[in-house]
Amino acid sequence: MKLKNPMLIVTDIDRSVEFYKKVFGLHVITDFGANKTLTGGLALQTMETYKEFIGTDEIAFGGNNFELYFEEDDFDKFADRLKQCDVEYVHPVKEHSWGQRAVRFYDPDKHIIEVGENIKAVCKRFLDSGMTPEQVAKRMDAPVKFVHACMR
Repeated sequence: MKLKNPMLIVTDIDRSVEFYKKVFGLHVITDFGANKTLTGGLALQTMETYKEFIGTDEIAFGGNNFELYFEEDDFDKFADRLKQCDVEYVHPVKEHSWGQRAVRFYDPDKHIIEVGENIKAVCKRFLDSGMTPEQVAKRMDAPVKFVHACMR
């Protein structure tokens, strides 16, 4: 057995496809009408059909208990591009204690999306600032071996 795809239930599949295309550059690779799979493996399912699948009229959105996580090599460029999109932020760009920058926002159906700076890019950013591998390891609370691997 293997996990195939995360699937989000959406109220307007065309609006959601446009959102993921505009914000992330994802495209539809499989289109079954009420179910579409996007590049990267994200599947979207219409709320109406999903209600039938699970036998309920109640679908809840915005529970803040799940997120889709993306990583970006050029985080600054993405953060600038995101400002041009009409998104509702969970929080603006922030730097976590280990140095990774991240932003969280909602998709049109209030699913949380996190975009984090690629962790190797974090290492590189610290190394480029003049920190030694040992200082980077301490700053990131990571093994020095990991920092050296990021240097390759």
